[in-house]
Amino acid sequence: MPLLTSDARGVYVIAVTPFTDTGEIDWDSLDRVVDFYFDKGADGLTILGMMGEAPKLTQAESRAVAERVIRRAGDRPVVVGVSAPGLAAIGELGKAVMDMGAAGCMVTTPGSLKTDPQIHAYFAQVARTLGGGVPIVLQDFPLTTGVNISDEVLGRIIDDVPEVVMLKHEDWPGLAKITKIRKAEAEGRRRISILCGNGGVFLPEEVARGADGAMTGFGFPEMLTDVVRLASAGDMDRAQDLFDAYLPLVRYEQQPGAGLAVRKYVLAKRGAIASAALRAPGAPLPPETVAEVERLIARQEKRLKELN
Repeated sequence: MPLLTSDARGVYVIAVTPFTDTGEIDWDSLDRVVDFYFDKGADGLTILGMMGEAPKLTQAESRAVAERVIRRAGDRPVVVGVSAPGLAAIGELGKAVMDMGAAGCMVTTPGSLKTDPQIHAYFAQVARTLGGGVPIVLQDFPLTTGVNISDEVLGRIIDDVPEVVMLKHEDWPGLAKITKIRKAEAEGRRRISILCGNGGVFLPEEVARGADGAMTGFGFPEMLTDVVRLASAGDMDRAQDLFDAYLPLVRYEQQPGAGLAVRKYVLAKRGAIASAALRAPGAPLPPETVAEVERLIARQEKRLKELN
């Protein structure tokens, strides 16, 4: 499988990890959801992320999931989240998945990083731990990590750690960060790929600012792929109209603590996975929430028919 490069673009869907109702990994559903994502236009996948319930997996399970997805994806790129509190765990899982054929490793900042020098040094340490030549996706997600990476520090990381080939942009507000990165590149800094997260809430604006696509999830991943394709081609009005049709459900999925349950409910409803179960601790949707999601889906379908 080709390694991830700074020219990567499109949509790398953040994949869910399917479980049975009793909490075991559902391997058949894992195969099925991988096929589903690619059938809906994904250019690649990212597994073992926060929305993949990675912290709930054992190290052995993480390896097994990575091996299964990489094999199922064939020659299509799979990025593997290897974030951990310590570098030893990052190195162990990272080296294992790269040997399996992963396209690169995604790493975010541990909450223990408090100063700019610590943040800058951390990604150089990660690169040395993973080994030279392993592509790194830097996940910038201060809403969850509590670590704010300034524009200046991010620029120094780009300058000093060539293994960082992609930014998973999830700062909020963060549109100005995209603009500054692209401006610096126009002035001579090396290019990195920028794929955006946060459930796609700002996707049209992000692509307009210079992002290369999305690295996030949604119960209807075809929206992500279609919006990125249209916006990248300059058809912003059509991209925005399509995005607006899905926006109520996108917004609903963004609820902290409930969004993954909503996403899995929709994926199960669409037949991509057998069960909407989250691994414990994680609760199913209450009836009132299910009714609200069903209403939003019905309105979404009506709006899409009007657009077509």
